[in-house]
Amino acid sequence: MLKSKNRKKIIESVDLSKIYEPLDAIKILKENSYVKFQETVEVAINLRIDANKTEQHIRGVLNLPKGTGKKIRVAVIAKGENANEATKAGADIVGDTDLVEKISSGKIDFDILIASPDMMPVIGKVAKILGPKGLMPNPKLGTVTQDITKTVKDVKSGQVQYKNDKGGVVHAGIGKLNFSEQDLIENLRAFYSSINKSKPETVKGSFIKKVTIASTMGVGLEINAVSLR
Repeated sequence: MLKSKNRKKIIESVDLSKIYEPLDAIKILKENSYVKFQETVEVAINLRIDANKTEQHIRGVLNLPKGTGKKIRVAVIAKGENANEATKAGADIVGDTDLVEKISSGKIDFDILIASPDMMPVIGKVAKILGPKGLMPNPKLGTVTQDITKTVKDVKSGQVQYKNDKGGVVHAGIGKLNFSEQDLIENLRAFYSSINKSKPETVKGSFIKKVTIASTMGVGLEINAVSLR
């Protein structure tokens, strides 16, 4: 009840029809946080794409310059030297067929799964489990790789994966609300730039419709995308 009262107060005090400068929007989110945990700052970018056309889908991966502030549990399926590299690089879980068996039995206690290319035939057995959860290793996202060390370190230091949803919107967490305003702006600019560069060739005219930011429990504020260029 308290949460809904606080939320109502925020909605009453903020002009939701206004387009804010990015820095002003971040200040409003910081000033209006009423929960005891550190909220994530989330960005949603509405794209001028036809989400029914696969050639207009966008998907990618980005290392945020200031990290995400989130502790990511990384699992690696690899053998031999690749498995040793994964352990040294700080992977939380390392295994080969034993890890595939765990996944098969429904035990998934990681946020990202990385694999060496030689393990992909084995991982195919659990593709139906990993796919719907967005955890299937993918060469395009860099999660099927020979460079296990770099990939584990990148993921741990603040990498975000993104893809458009059925409504043509791309979402991502770009940091925690206790990040400095400047760090959040830097991450926001990097994310916006990455999306802007991923415009499919079949999309004509302007690509980005609208950019909105919100905190986990806060309201969504539309921001002036021109200021992010």
